[in-house]
Amino acid sequence: MRALFVRDLRLALRAGGGFGLGLAFFLIVVVLVPFSVGPEPALLARIAPGVLWLGALLSCLLSLDRLLAVDFEDGALDLLATSPLPLEGIVVVKAAAHWVTTGLPLVLVAPVLGVLLNLPAPGFGVLVLSLGIGTPALSTIGAFGAALTVGIKRGGLLLSLLVLPLYVPTLIFGAEAARRAVLGLDVSTPLMLLGGITAGVLAFMPFAAGVVLRVNLR
Repeated sequence: MRALFVRDLRLALRAGGGFGLGLAFFLIVVVLVPFSVGPEPALLARIAPGVLWLGALLSCLLSLDRLLAVDFEDGALDLLATSPLPLEGIVVVKAAAHWVTTGLPLVLVAPVLGVLLNLPAPGFGVLVLSLGIGTPALSTIGAFGAALTVGIKRGGLLLSLLVLPLYVPTLIFGAEAARRAVLGLDVSTPLMLLGGITAGVLAFMPFAAGVVLRVNLR
């Protein structure tokens, strides 16, 4: 598992599709928002939590179509399926590598981009915390979507359509936690719900993805 994890990290960093592209897209979304809604500080502060969470979610989508497609195209996925490592373990490793190269950088850069959107000071810590809790669920759900569409030519659009509805609960509670922090309200409820969603996704999705992969690789 460790060798597969390191291999996926190297492939993602070498291709630049996970690390660089996600950060660039996140930056573009945040920079363009003031041009579209106006530069009023009060307005930007009000919408900042939702914009930052939406930007992070869409950035995670960019590299999902290559999560399993590269290994399928060069035959590596067939070899991995015959290895002692179960398909569920392969999905977990793939999702973890995707989070490290895509989700984690987004979590770290979010406070810097929050300054551009005039995010109030109380919202920074909760924003980072909510992204840290929620982005692993995004990567794991994305791995499930990649398993559903593996082998389909140009399946990126289909993957996005399948995954986006599953992302909605994570987006709602993540953005709500940051919004409540900005308003000085209690954030424990949305954070606990967000953590529950992530725990459920991590517990269930790898097995669902493993079942789908077994069907698609027959």
